[in-house]
Amino acid sequence: MKENISTVNAPAAIGPYSQAILSNNTLYISGQIPLNPTNGELVSTGIEGETAQCMKNIEAILTAAEMTFEQVVKATIFIRDMGQFSLINAVYSSYFDGIIPPARETVEVSRLPKDVNIEISMIAVR
Repeated sequence: MKENISTVNAPAAIGPYSQAILSNNTLYISGQIPLNPTNGELVSTGIEGETAQCMKNIEAILTAAEMTFEQVVKATIFIRDMGQFSLINAVYSSYFDGIIPPARETVEVSRLPKDVNIEISMIAVR
């Protein structure tokens, strides 16, 4: 059994996929790019702002599923420049302040949807 989790507080899917799927108490959140759900514009204020927008989008989806970052067990980060890793990490880690951070991998890639610099997906468990 699977349940579609969707919220207007995160960007609508830009392809044939769901924002998130809840299955057997596990939430699978699709990759979030730095797209502002309010105006549909890409955030391009630098990698820190882009990372923060990805995390805000994920937080909105977690909230829609009645979950929090404390329940996230796995994260995947795709970035275009590994040289920005420490800047990304500073923003990302602030969302796990005081809680156990999830397992994670960070992968440098040559291209991401809409030519953004970062995309983040997560898995959370109830």
